Amino acid sequence: MDVREFYVSLSPKAALDILQGSIVQGSISGAIVDVYERVVGEQQVIVCVLEKYYMRTSNRASLTITLDNLENNTKVHAASSGAGQGVFIRFDWGAGGSFVNSVEKALEEYRI
Repeated sequence: MDVREFYVSLSPKAALDILQGSIVQGSISGAIVDVYERVVGEQQVIVCVLEKYYMRTSNRASLTITLDNLENNTKVHAASSGAGQGVFIRFDWGAGGSFVNSVEKALEEYRI
């Protein structure tokens, strides 16, 4: 599993819109599995689950992104899973890292 965590200068919803445009619309095999959103006053939490097929590994990878503004800035927490091959050894040939890196790349200009 690959995990990244960082802050951006966008609202959670604006960050999600950018991620959806970059990861899903910019990909042939990327798809949104689910989006869950909670808003309480000014505070917002969004959990988005994406899935993508990687030809080089012949596997599907899952990416869970949590966006929240519970602190002063929006926190982005992205975790990939399911990209490994084999029953006992979880070796993914870099597909999980690539999926998580796509989150950082899409939000790079807004990173704090």
